[in-house]
Amino acid sequence: MTDSLREITVGTGAGLDTADMVLNIGPQHPSTHGVLRLRLRLDGERVVECEPIIGYMHRGAEKLFEVRDYRQIIVLANRHDWLSAFSNELGVALAVERLMGIEVPERATWLRMALAELNRVLNHLMFLGSYPLEIGAITPMFYAFRERETLQAVMEEVSGGRMHYMFNRVGGLKEEVPAGWSKRTRQAIKAVRKGLPDLDNLIRNNDIFLARTVGVGVLTAEQAAAYGASGPVARASGLDFDLRRDEPYLAYDQLTVPVVTRTAGDCHARFEVLLEQAYVSLDLAEECLDRLDQLSGPVNVRLPKVVKAPEGHTYAWTENPLGINGYYLVSRGEKTPWRLKLRTASYANVQALATLIPGSLVPDLIAILGSMFFVVGDIDK
Repeated sequence: MTDSLREITVGTGAGLDTADMVLNIGPQHPSTHGVLRLRLRLDGERVVECEPIIGYMHRGAEKLFEVRDYRQIIVLANRHDWLSAFSNELGVALAVERLMGIEVPERATWLRMALAELNRVLNHLMFLGSYPLEIGAITPMFYAFRERETLQAVMEEVSGGRMHYMFNRVGGLKEEVPAGWSKRTRQAIKAVRKGLPDLDNLIRNNDIFLARTVGVGVLTAEQAAAYGASGPVARASGLDFDLRRDEPYLAYDQLTVPVVTRTAGDCHARFEVLLEQAYVSLDLAEECLDRLDQLSGPVNVRLPKVVKAPEGHTYAWTENPLGINGYYLVSRGEKTPWRLKLRTASYANVQALATLIPGSLVPDLIAILGSMFFVVGDIDK
C-alpha cells in the first residue's frame, strides 16, 4: 500500500462499505429521561435519522378531567410535570377563574407569584444538577440538591407537600401561610443565593463540560419558532419571549421581569439560560414577598359546595418553568369540564429532537437529550 493511499484510508473509513444500523434507545434505558423511546438510524457512530416515539406512560389526564369536578381536576394537573406542580395547578385555576369571572384577592395573587417563582427555582435546580450527572459529573448534583432542600423546607411548611403541593384552589389558595413564613422564606432565598455560585463556578466553565456542550445540538431561532419551542430552550436560541413580561398574568405587569437569552442555541447556552433564570426567579420571589408583607386580607374566595362554570370556553396560558403551558377549557354549565386541553412545554420542545440529533455522534446524543429539559409525563400528559 502506498503512503498516499494509507493516508486516505487509515482512521477515516474511506473506501469501506458501511451499512446503516437501526438502534432503539428506550423506552426504558439508562440514557433516557423516563419512558421515552428514540428510534435512531446510525451510519457508524453518526446519527443519520432520529424519531422520538412517545406515549409509553400516557396518563390520560385530559380524558380524566371530563369526569372530575373543578376542585378535583387540580389534583390531576398537578402531576403531569412533577417538577412544576405548583405552576401546573396555577394554570388550571386561572382558566376556571377566568371562565367563572372570579376576582382573586390581591394577597392571594402575590402569594401565588412568590410560590410560582420558588417552584421555578426548584425545577431548574433539578436539571442543573442532573444534566451534568448525565454526561459524567456527579458532584453538581449534591450542590443542586443542597439548595433544593433549603427551598423545599419553606414549600413544605406552607403546603404540607414536597412535590405535589395542592395549594391552589379555584378562587385563590388553600389557606393563609403560617406566621413568620415570609421571614423564613427570605432567609431561605438568601441562603440559596449565597450557595448557587458554588454550583455555577463548579460546572459552567469546566473544561470537560464545555467540550461536551459548546457547539453541540444547535437549535436555531427559526427552528425553535417552527417547532413551537418555548421557555429556556427557545430563549437559548435567541427567541426573546416570556409571558410574564409580554402577556402578563396575575400581577407580573407590576414587576420588571428580566428575560435571559442567548443566541448560540447549543447545549451550553440552554444550561446557561436555566442557571441565570434561577437567579432571576430568586429576585422576583423576594419582590413578591415584599409586596405580600404590605397586604392583609383573605387568600381565597368563598365558593358554593358544588362549583359549576357557566357555559362557554376560555384559554389561559402561563410561563411554566419549562416553557409555555396552555389550558383550553370548554364548559357546558356542569360541575365538570366538557373538555380541558393541555398545551405542555415539554411536548412542544421535544419535537425538535428530530432535527437536533441527526448529524451528531452517539456520545453527543445524551448531551443533547438532557439539554432539552423535559419531563416525560409532561409529554404524555
